[in-house]
Amino acid sequence: MRVHGIAFRLASLTLLTATLILAAIVGYNYTVSRSMIVNLAEERGTLLAESTASQISGTFKAVQKVIDAISFSLENGNLTEKRVNELGQRILHNNPEIYGSAIAFEAYGFQQDRKYYAPYYHRTDGGKFDFTKLGSEDYQYFYMDWYQLPTELKHPVWTEPHYEKGAEYELMTTYSVPFYQSQDEHKILKGVVSADISLRWVQKLINGLSSRDDGYVFMLSRYGTFIAHPDESLVMNETIFTNAESLKLPQLRDLGRRMVTGESGVVELKGLPNTGDSFIYFSSLPEQHWSVGVVFSKKKMLADVSSLNSKVAIFGCIGFLALALLITGLAHRITHPLRKLTASANIMASGNLDAELPDAVSQDEVGELTHSFQVMRDSINNYIANLTETTAAKERIESELRIAHDIQMGILPKLFPAFPERMEFDIYASIEPAKEVGGDLYDFFFVDENNFCFLVGDVSGKGVPAAFFMAVTKTLLKVVAERRLDPGEVLTKVNSDLAEDNESCMFVTLFLAMMDINTGKVQYASAGHNPPLMLCKGKDAEWIPPQNELVAGIMDDTVYTTRSLTMQPGDTMFIYTDGVTEAMNKAQELYSEERLVEIMNQCRGKSAEQMVLTIDTALKTFTGGAEQSDDITMLAMQYLGKKS
Repeated sequence: MRVHGIAFRLASLTLLTATLILAAIVGYNYTVSRSMIVNLAEERGTLLAESTASQISGTFKAVQKVIDAISFSLENGNLTEKRVNELGQRILHNNPEIYGSAIAFEAYGFQQDRKYYAPYYHRTDGGKFDFTKLGSEDYQYFYMDWYQLPTELKHPVWTEPHYEKGAEYELMTTYSVPFYQSQDEHKILKGVVSADISLRWVQKLINGLSSRDDGYVFMLSRYGTFIAHPDESLVMNETIFTNAESLKLPQLRDLGRRMVTGESGVVELKGLPNTGDSFIYFSSLPEQHWSVGVVFSKKKMLADVSSLNSKVAIFGCIGFLALALLITGLAHRITHPLRKLTASANIMASGNLDAELPDAVSQDEVGELTHSFQVMRDSINNYIANLTETTAAKERIESELRIAHDIQMGILPKLFPAFPERMEFDIYASIEPAKEVGGDLYDFFFVDENNFCFLVGDVSGKGVPAAFFMAVTKTLLKVVAERRLDPGEVLTKVNSDLAEDNESCMFVTLFLAMMDINTGKVQYASAGHNPPLMLCKGKDAEWIPPQNELVAGIMDDTVYTTRSLTMQPGDTMFIYTDGVTEAMNKAQELYSEERLVEIMNQCRGKSAEQMVLTIDTALKTFTGGAEQSDDITMLAMQYLGKKS
């Protein structure tokens, strides 16, 4: 099978499509399954984190209520040593979750001769209660966190977890509440009642939740210190921030920041010890400002999804191989007749149009294609014969058009300066046909020694008919103008000759002027032509008022009017065809009369040639390479005055 053959491409495209479909199925299966597992794990993790936090918080709230009640009772009535001791024993007796409780008074607050008074009852290993009097020069409890924080903040406080020496260095946290007594309508601080809670049961709870092989649970204090963690070396030795620094996990630092500020949510972290890429669900204990985090291994969570995806991929590959064998065989059988037809077509392509084509034995698309090749071979032979004749005829026409162009340009004056010996005026003209030949014309000549005739015209239509009509018009104008008639009479006579037997209904617009070069007096007439512009020395360009008379060549009885004006030395008359103002750019915008006036005003002090070239450059800049739609003709006549 050829590498670039139809069979190869058919098999390749089919198998590629099947591969893409298989990949889409596997990808969709993996994505949906992964999403379902992740959503279930998120619900499970969030529920576990919240329930753990709620269970721990519930225990702590029960302790808070007891100590709050004791604090309230201490504010009423006279306190005796017996009653204080009874309260301390009652707290431990009724609340097994409390390890120890102290009722600590301010200095000399209980008895005026005793600076320290803080009876502390706590449990022993045998389940009995033990009694200790806190307070000495070695242990000034007034400056301990459990006492100083609530008195300074004036509200209950949970202290940071700490190891209690008297409880064989067991991890504890303390809840402290200040109590007051009224004196002279003021509340005076009398002391603090506190309860120590062992966190052993919290650690057991969290260790029990962390016994699964797919994750674990940990707990942080308000400052990010690990209170509980499967790795006991971290407990009370490191914060989540120092752990993030040692593991080089900035995302873990961000998680710690969110947890210590009391947020709840879920994040995905990469590269955690033991679990690798993991999901962490966290919830807060708002009363204690602690946080609980639940870690699930992403790999183990998605293990079943990966296994299912692998099995789907294996079955897909087996099906792919079977499909590849089937497609290859079918493609080879289908393309065999095409290969034979291709060999014959290559012979035809080398120039042998009489090459033998295989017989169209089948009635399918291959048979139709073979028959089409036979018809194409006969058609090409006929086409080549016709093309040879057509090409020869086209070359003759193009040659004739080039000759016609040269002839047309040859009958127009194009040598400048036209009259170098005459210093009274300066004249310059240009023409640019839209096609090989066009219908625009200009001319200038002396009628006699002192009268100079100049004109511009625009024939309707384009191409050879317009060029022929233009040549006839130019000839008639020159012949009639040399009779020394005024411009209106010249146009009247020329119109009559053009309109006679004008079955094609072609017409021409004309502007014809005659100047007395001694005085600057100009007589002019217009046959429906664009009004010229007059640029007087030291003034802005102005339009020469239009005549509003009919174009030439339509009605043989039309009479044209002659008008006159006087040009001063330095004045310039600019005559043009509508190809100038109607030139379009690629956005189909017209050059317009306004732009023409603006560029004319920029031509003050320039010669006739400079003026025409400046306007031509402005036109090309405006059109920006857009195709020319009409002939462009311009003529500038500048009067210089009689020279002594």
